[in-house]
Amino acid sequence: MHGIVKFLVVLMLMTSVQVSAQKPKKHTFNLGTSEFLLDGQPYQIISGELHPARIPVLYWRQRIQMAKAMGCNTISVYVFWNYHESEEGVFDFSTDNHNIAEFIKIVQEEGMWLILRPGPYVCAEWDLGGIPPYLLRIPDIKLRCLDPRYMAAAERYMTRLSEEIKPYLVTKGGPILMMQIENEYGSYSNDKNYLLKLKEIWASLGIDIPTFTCDGPETDMLKAGTLPGSAIGLNSGQKLEDFDLATRINPGVPVFSSELYPGWLTHWGEKWAKRDSADLLKEVKFLMDNKKSFNFYVIHGGTNFGYSAGANSGGKGYEPDITSYDYNAPVNEQGRAKPNFTAIRNLMESYLPKGKKLPPIPAAVATFEISPLNMQPFTSVWDNLPQPVISVQPKTLEACGQDYGFILYRTELSGQKSGKLVVHEIHDYATVFLNGNYIGKLDRREGINSIDIPESNAIAPILEIFVEAMGRINFGDKIIDRKGITDSVTLNGTTLLNWKIYNLPMDRKFIYNLRSSGQSIKKPGIFFKGNFVLSSGEDNTGADTFVDLSSFTKGIIWVNGHNLGRYWNIGPQKRLFCPSNWLRAGLNEIMIFDLHNTESQWVSGFKSMEGTNPE
Repeated sequence: MHGIVKFLVVLMLMTSVQVSAQKPKKHTFNLGTSEFLLDGQPYQIISGELHPARIPVLYWRQRIQMAKAMGCNTISVYVFWNYHESEEGVFDFSTDNHNIAEFIKIVQEEGMWLILRPGPYVCAEWDLGGIPPYLLRIPDIKLRCLDPRYMAAAERYMTRLSEEIKPYLVTKGGPILMMQIENEYGSYSNDKNYLLKLKEIWASLGIDIPTFTCDGPETDMLKAGTLPGSAIGLNSGQKLEDFDLATRINPGVPVFSSELYPGWLTHWGEKWAKRDSADLLKEVKFLMDNKKSFNFYVIHGGTNFGYSAGANSGGKGYEPDITSYDYNAPVNEQGRAKPNFTAIRNLMESYLPKGKKLPPIPAAVATFEISPLNMQPFTSVWDNLPQPVISVQPKTLEACGQDYGFILYRTELSGQKSGKLVVHEIHDYATVFLNGNYIGKLDRREGINSIDIPESNAIAPILEIFVEAMGRINFGDKIIDRKGITDSVTLNGTTLLNWKIYNLPMDRKFIYNLRSSGQSIKKPGIFFKGNFVLSSGEDNTGADTFVDLSSFTKGIIWVNGHNLGRYWNIGPQKRLFCPSNWLRAGLNEIMIFDLHNTESQWVSGFKSMEGTNPE
């Protein structure tokens, strides 16, 4: 009997040791009156922003290691609500880039801390600032406020996300130190009750870590966007006066630079945005010398794959973002160190205690070239139309239950058959056809919303307006940005009615189901197809490439069914990033949908973005 008891005691002790060995060490993280406190000691956050949705899951660890090698101790993460809830109540936190928990685990495995920025609105040059476009199906909805329909959806998302993140809070032994409430709200509105409600919801869900807000370092923005008891992020904090201003407006909490910009975003038709390296280093040195916490926005931007790129609506009107989110970040789109990375790394290393060194820079991911490939016309959008929706007036994408892609509007002309056609509020780019013949384009970016309709011999001429939905506005007061024809169409002032509307989401299922008509294709709106072979064991397996689309005009490219994003010959981007995990040994397929090209063209794969992207 005593032997059995002794055995059980030993077994219990062994089990206890095993459990304690597996249990992560708990830390504390708190807000002091002017400093962050980790385990009760002042702690300087040196963070690098990464967005899991913009980075191939295969490379998450490498990008985190790059941040660590540049001198960061923390990773800051935006979570895009619409990336994880594509339809009402339909969530994905498990497949590929959607697995936020896995990303957080890797951060902890690499010995880093994490700051979470979950929205519900995030901006980030991401479509609709991360808010799900399905909400725009509600005609009179208001966003980023206490509209009960918006709040019900936001709380559903927050509840679901909390299940993923709760095990990884610092209070549970995880790496998540702090969470942001909304994003730059002082640039949008002044409803403190809305911000307080979000903070209250997170607390009710058991998210028991410190919170912060972030705003520009201006009085009005900080008064409207800060919250008592929440740390203050400045976008960005470049001088002591910025920090002093924030402290005066919301005293008793730490202030940090939540977005230190190594570069800036780029719109279609612009030159690549850059920042002077000397100016950047001066800002980093100021923050280090004054022991201010800060976050590089971004240390690595990644890619706006698919239809995820957003847009702005500044003084120039509608400004859609390019597919690359290079941002002149220290780590380029493919994960390699730029010159500003090396300069920052050297500066950061100078602040380490004597004898200490930063970890080595991870090995670069390999790249390869694809020999010129002749892309042949495969089929036409006109041969793959679905059943139409019949409507008296044109309907938006959202009103037709569609979130992204393209949409076709078709009507017969009677009475007025030629003259000035005006599409009121075209969102965003359209090709126009009369009796199957291309007659011109409309472009919201350039403010072109009208075209002359020529005379026709047809008794009932057929007018077709084929619309591309580009990125939704993600910043400012115009974020309710529905797509397609969002108002009306007039011909010589007469409103055109009775439309057939064809939904063309051009998602993975749509592309998979494309069928060749076997006919000669001349009407613009053509899918081109080409194949290339990767032999197992060659240098090109496990390597990335950049597909050059200089010979095409405007459209979308898929590789093995994966949407690489939009291209447009107005630049500045001409090459799109294709990660190795979307390629395979053997036969690979490229599919291109171009709005204008009708003849076969050549494409190639290159080892870098050089020639179209600043290094």
